[in-house]
Amino acid sequence: MKAMIALFKAMLGSFRDLLPIICVIAFFQFAVLQEPLPNILSILFGLLFVILGLTFFIFGLNMGLFPIGESMAQSFARKGSLFWLILFAFCLGFGTTIAEPALTAVANEAAKVAAEGGVIPQTIEKMDDYANGLRVTVAFSVGLAIVLGVVRILKGWPIHIMIIGGYIGVVVLTWFAPETIIGIAYDSGGVTTSTITVPLVTALGIGLASSIKGRNPMVDGFGLIAFASLLPMIFVMLYGMFLS
Repeated sequence: MKAMIALFKAMLGSFRDLLPIICVIAFFQFAVLQEPLPNILSILFGLLFVILGLTFFIFGLNMGLFPIGESMAQSFARKGSLFWLILFAFCLGFGTTIAEPALTAVANEAAKVAAEGGVIPQTIEKMDDYANGLRVTVAFSVGLAIVLGVVRILKGWPIHIMIIGGYIGVVVLTWFAPETIIGIAYDSGGVTTSTITVPLVTALGIGLASSIKGRNPMVDGFGLIAFASLLPMIFVMLYGMFLS
């Protein structure tokens, strides 16, 4: 009974979170466009599926991804092996990013547009190579970003200095990178921080900061996502410079 009550409250929370966008769509559809919704039954079923999906997704995060991420980070910290911790951080960043549906979609769309614009030959093989190269580049950069974030937690380095320095590097590279890759590079920094990557990486940072003496999870546990958004922009611009 307690589980059912918790599930119902989570569903109400999901509906509350979706309510603003529902109101926006309804206002512009009925007040501005003054047209009825097409396929109203299908839309209502879709809305129900979205609410259920958000509810189960949040339950899954709290029951599975967050606990396993925190427990593994704490175990590695207790084990005291820097090599395995760094290797785990890189593999976690690489593996979660390469599986991101948003990154796959952006990479495929970028390959299609690049082929149509004459940047690469308009063949399926070349488009696949371009998309896969983009995905691997972004995943590799996120792996290094998580390693950098873990080292920052271990050493206690100030995050603002590192982030400011990183974005200065992004601005400098923007002057030298091909125009055709700049927009893709900036978008790549956003699509890496999505459904799969964020929960596990956040849990890793919090679990690691909680296990190290002298580290505050609120101060040191967060910030890994910022590195995961920053480094892909740099690496994708370098990837574009290499291809050109």
